[in-house]
Amino acid sequence: MVSPTGGAHECTGAAGSGPVPAAEVERLLREVALILRQRGRQHLSSFDITPPQFDALVELVRDGDMTMGELCNRLSLASSTVTDLIDRMERSGFVRRIRDTGDRRVVRLRVLERGRAVIDAVLRTRSAYLETVLKQMAPEAQRRVAQAVRLLHDHMTRPGRFWHG
Repeated sequence: MVSPTGGAHECTGAAGSGPVPAAEVERLLREVALILRQRGRQHLSSFDITPPQFDALVELVRDGDMTMGELCNRLSLASSTVTDLIDRMERSGFVRRIRDTGDRRVVRLRVLERGRAVIDAVLRTRSAYLETVLKQMAPEAQRRVAQAVRLLHDHMTRPGRFWHG
């Protein structure tokens, strides 16, 4: 097998050869995720949005309205950095600041339709790329990939799981 960086590497963990090293699985997942992100981000320029702004949109769409402090924590960025991001995103019509109905002192960030359209378009781009890659595989290989990713996801999201790091 050839790695994305061009070098050949051997796949370990074939049937009967023992467990696959976790570091290898983690590296491969990280590389796949990076490739998918890069494919999606190539599409961002047509929306006049930066990758950090897109990351903020992803967090807001995934978890709904949140405060600036919550978004700062999610993005691991300083308050001043996120404030600048949100200022530009608000001027571009991606998000809006709204007062919390329960506590008027609290300001929440809400994604607007234009922001949702960016997320949808980028996710469609990523999915189309992945579909192109999967179509190059035999149907049984496609099923095995989906089954393996689903199994990993299910084990990682099972209730009661926690970080052992």
